Amino acid sequence: MSEPIQTEPPPAGPPGRDFATLYRATISPLRRYLTRLLGNTTEAQDVAHDAYLRVYPSENKTPAEHPEALLYTTARRLAINKLKRRSISPFARGYQDLDRAPSSAPGVEQQVMARQELALLETAIAELPEGCRAVLLLRKIELLSHREIADRLGIAISTVEKQHARALRLLRAALPAERSDLTFPSSPASDSEAHS
Repeated sequence: MSEPIQTEPPPAGPPGRDFATLYRATISPLRRYLTRLLGNTTEAQDVAHDAYLRVYPSENKTPAEHPEALLYTTARRLAINKLKRRSISPFARGYQDLDRAPSSAPGVEQQVMARQELALLETAIAELPEGCRAVLLLRKIELLSHREIADRLGIAISTVEKQHARALRLLRAALPAERSDLTFPSSPASDSEAHS
């Protein structure tokens, strides 16, 4: 009587031996490839690690005909996913660790300088003639047009314009040259609107 034909594959070598060979042969070139793709060595190492973890189970069960191709394809897909996540991340290419990110708050030196500048400006405004000071504050703080200031103070628009120009000129003269930008920002309503 003839022996039955064996349908099982021949026993493989020790488990993981082929994967270990694959790992040793591909780890360095795979990391270099991923570093070029991602532009970051740490991320390349992480993606390579993830790729090996995904390929390992399939290599142990049914080895691929071209395991290197499977590994590189898996790694490339993981890298592309990482690049996509990076592009939509609110911290894309920014600081990964917010504890080490620079603060946007002004430092102590800047706060002290700002207080000194504010004190200089307050003093200069307080020393303005009363009419100039009233027009300046209505224009720059309350953001009124020249026409509205004229109506409120009961004076002509031309007087408002002259008082406003004089107040700005006196402030520029009172403040040091490098601080002359401390005059108030322009209001949204331009002076040309005042005459309309």
